[in-house]
Amino acid sequence: MRLLLTSAGVGNDSIEDALVELLGKPIAEANALLIPTALHPFRGGPYMARRAIAGQGPGRLAELGWKSLGVLELSVLPSIDEDAWVPTVREADALLVCGGDPLFLADWMRRSGLSDLLPTLRSEAVYVGVSAGSIRSRDRRM
Repeated sequence: MRLLLTSAGVGNDSIEDALVELLGKPIAEANALLIPTALHPFRGGPYMARRAIAGQGPGRLAELGWKSLGVLELSVLPSIDEDAWVPTVREADALLVCGGDPLFLADWMRRSGLSDLLPTLRSEAVYVGVSAGSIRSRDRRM
């Protein structure tokens, strides 16, 4: 898995160019999953998550022109059969991890099983982390 870690998202042409280089193809040909989990613990968090999903939040993630864009909410994954979501994560070209509360995000990455799954993803997949989403775990396998 390749990493693009930023403090404020894909905010300029050079970061967007780096994303395209890491993807190995144009954004318009890539499938992405947006992870808004870290936004929820804040007052108004559900509204911030909706804005991020709609491409209206800071960080420019959803509005980059992806071929397809899905939402992966980590807090629901423990209640869903892994067969329903793991293949979707494995097939994604990019995981877009929003900023927010880093401890909340780290907890849900562990509880959902995503932190264990990340090191097993395709080497071509790109993890795009913004702010809290850019704080790597101590797991160096990623």
